[in-house]
Amino acid sequence: MQPANTNRAPRKFGLAFWMERVLEECDRASVNFAADPVHDLRVGLRRCRSMADGLRAVDPDPAWKQMKKAGKALFSRLGELRDVQVMEEWVRKFDSPGDPVAARLLEFLSARETHCKEEAAFALQEFDRKQWRRWSKTLPRRTARVRLGSLIFKHLALERLQEAHELHRIAMRNRSQVAFHQLRIGIKRFRYIVENFLPAQHEAWGDDLKKLQDLLGEVHDLDVLWTMAQQASAFPTAEDRSRWHGRIIEARAERVTNYRLMMQGPGALWKPWQAHLPQGDQIQSAAILRLKAWAGFLDPDMRHANHVARLALQLHDGLAPRNGHDPAQRAHDREILRLAALLHDVGRCKGEKNHHKQTFRMLRKLQPPLGVSAQTLHMAGVVARYHRGALPRSAHAALRELPAAEKRDALRLAGVLRLANALDAQRDSSIRRLRVEDPSRTNGTRAIPRSDIALVIRAEGYKSNSVIAGSAAAERHLLEVVNRRPILLRPLQVARRARPPMARTKAVLV
Repeated sequence: MQPANTNRAPRKFGLAFWMERVLEECDRASVNFAADPVHDLRVGLRRCRSMADGLRAVDPDPAWKQMKKAGKALFSRLGELRDVQVMEEWVRKFDSPGDPVAARLLEFLSARETHCKEEAAFALQEFDRKQWRRWSKTLPRRTARVRLGSLIFKHLALERLQEAHELHRIAMRNRSQVAFHQLRIGIKRFRYIVENFLPAQHEAWGDDLKKLQDLLGEVHDLDVLWTMAQQASAFPTAEDRSRWHGRIIEARAERVTNYRLMMQGPGALWKPWQAHLPQGDQIQSAAILRLKAWAGFLDPDMRHANHVARLALQLHDGLAPRNGHDPAQRAHDREILRLAALLHDVGRCKGEKNHHKQTFRMLRKLQPPLGVSAQTLHMAGVVARYHRGALPRSAHAALRELPAAEKRDALRLAGVLRLANALDAQRDSSIRRLRVEDPSRTNGTRAIPRSDIALVIRAEGYKSNSVIAGSAAAERHLLEVVNRRPILLRPLQVARRARPPMARTKAVLV
């Protein structure tokens, strides 16, 4: 084992590093706003904003949005200065001895650069560095709750990849400046998720992503250069205009061709990238895991939510074969119930009072992740809305707009969740397992109407004189109404395993 190199430079990694880097680059840029320090400051700001964007998908703390907004304000106000400096580099690339167009453009850009540096100085003065430093201490600690390289970040990368691929299709179809600009942003967003949160994938894909970003960035620069040259009236003659336009179009076409060679045809990078991200049923599992992580930042007792989810699914599975739905519908209902159970207490982050209503409002505003439809998330919110509190009524806003069939499904699932939640009223997981028994299926006589034969729910750990018995007795009513059957709660006796008989040994005489 080799000794550690104590002189090694720190890794360019992690939110804390980049937030501190922003403050350092502010000092460097403020000296004379040269091209490199301005570029490095914008890179640092972009890194912090992209990490905030990714982490906001699972952590709803408002500080992420505030930090991102503060970074964007400075980033944008430095943008025009950076554009001018980049355009100066391009003009010098296209310059030739005695070219009047280059001379006019450089003079035009020099005047703009002076103005932009003044604006940049004001922007730096208004940037709240003390608040930024406070965020640099508090926000990195929150990142430790989601592991780098986890399925959650792979799922988020898949979302960004699909968005970028759709923008690619649009750009290849109409080839407009706007379409290529949007494509550049889409691939950039995918690259930042990989770069910041998926170290293994970044190791494999980083070079290709950077090359793509450079190609599309240069396409955008060339589009801006031509527009700016026209605005500056930089062409003394039609011949000069045609010559510059031809050179810009040629350079642009070369970069578009190189992009297409990488992203179209049999060797396109889309499929290899997608192959290492969630596939098939794993997409839905990752989406649920992401929502569960989101809930973990809000719900003060996720252990209770996880246990209620287990009880609710056991109860649903015991009742499901008798509800008349096909297997696909039962699976869909199960997904809704699981989400509702996992998320049912997120409203507690805003206080205990009426937190079930807060949960509904929060889920109604939440953007559904890839693999979970908006309709599924909305139904989960409706079910969670009635896990406690007043019984549902048709006049309630949560139910009013639902079609009749969905309303019935929501009430049935809410009844299941309501009882499961009551069975963990003490939040101690004392009810360990549920089993549903239907005596009507084994009762041979037809003299007793099925609606009069009670469903029996046997619960391991249930005691008839406990606090849980009282809460369950009060909360089982909705499930009784929906199923049109009385419900009885009984203990579930667990047979003890018999000890193996001890082996008999013969006495040995010595």
